[in-house]
Amino acid sequence: MDIPLKKKKITNSKIIVVIGLMLLLAFIVYLSTGLGSSSALNISTDRIMVNTVKNGAFQENIPVNGTVLPITTIYLDALEGGRVEEIFVEDGAIMQQDQPILRLSNTDLELSLINQETSVYNLLTQMQISQNAASQNTINKLNRKTDVENELIEADRKYKLNKKLYEEKAIGSQEFQEAENNYNYQKQRMALALQVLKQDSLSSKQEAAQSRSSYVRTQSALELMRKKVGDLIVRAPVNGQLTSLDAEIGQSKNKGERLGQLDVLSGFKVRADIEEHYISRIFSGQNGSFSFNGNNYKLVIKKVYTQVTQGRFQVDLQFESEVPEGIRRGQSLNIRLALSDEKQAVLIPKGIFFQKTGGLWIFKLSDDGKTAYRVDIQLGSQNTEFYEVIQGLNPGDKIITSSYENYGDKTELVLNKN
Repeated sequence: MDIPLKKKKITNSKIIVVIGLMLLLAFIVYLSTGLGSSSALNISTDRIMVNTVKNGAFQENIPVNGTVLPITTIYLDALEGGRVEEIFVEDGAIMQQDQPILRLSNTDLELSLINQETSVYNLLTQMQISQNAASQNTINKLNRKTDVENELIEADRKYKLNKKLYEEKAIGSQEFQEAENNYNYQKQRMALALQVLKQDSLSSKQEAAQSRSSYVRTQSALELMRKKVGDLIVRAPVNGQLTSLDAEIGQSKNKGERLGQLDVLSGFKVRADIEEHYISRIFSGQNGSFSFNGNNYKLVIKKVYTQVTQGRFQVDLQFESEVPEGIRRGQSLNIRLALSDEKQAVLIPKGIFFQKTGGLWIFKLSDDGKTAYRVDIQLGSQNTEFYEVIQGLNPGDKIITSSYENYGDKTELVLNKN
């Protein structure tokens, strides 16, 4: 026997739930298909900057700030310490070589000079006394030698005479023997006198040489002391301009303390600060350029200072040819420093868009210019004006290089002309 089934009734609440679910599903489909225009944004062409991708000469460079300095700067340090007594010139004065700048006083040095001069004079006096004594001693020895020589001559005469008389049996052997002994004795005295004179001559020469050497050393010490006292007057070592003079009357300066500097005005160089992550790419001989009074000038790196301070290091650059007329010490220059050789590349102008995209994508205009859509790109090197494009764009493409700050995550822009 069949059991009849009861028919379920559809209530109003169920109908409302079903309609709500259908509306929610329709809204999700609406958003996902872009009918709500979430991926497109209307933009006025007056508010954007459009540039054209081009093919051209490219050289990687970086902007650096440089300061004009004299080609050579000589620092003036106190060679001897002392008190500032006189200042002869003002800061900024044009100096000639050996022209005095200031005078220091140092009583210890001046007293040492007087003592050294006294020592030299005493030594000179002692040398004169010693020379006089040596001369007198030599004269006495010469006199004794003369006496011995005279006695030898007389003994020789008697010996020869007695020898002849003895041979003729005119005198006895005793008398002859006395004459011979006296002759031999006088010969020995003569040889001894000559040896004494020779020894005296060598001794006199040695003593004179030692005296002269001692005098020369003492005289050199005196000259050195005079130079040290003379260094109390600070003079310009070369022709140039005195700058940064740091001295006041009555001020005490220690030995080696900086007094100022002298700038040689025969030419100029430029010292530039560079960020430390470029240090491996900077070498002597690299070129830079800058504009001054409407003209372009070239520079070349001559020296690289590898010490890094606060994330930066320094280089010295010299002018490759002429120095710009009117350039002055301390003047700032905006320099473009080349990091590579020139080559042909696909280029886009630098713009604010990079802050948003990091160079990973860009808005490219459609062929009709009515829309712009997002395309992925890859950039290479850069300089002060352009980015090098590795892929993603071709010469002739038009791109937006102005700010993307207000575009959010839009992938397409609708361009409207007002």
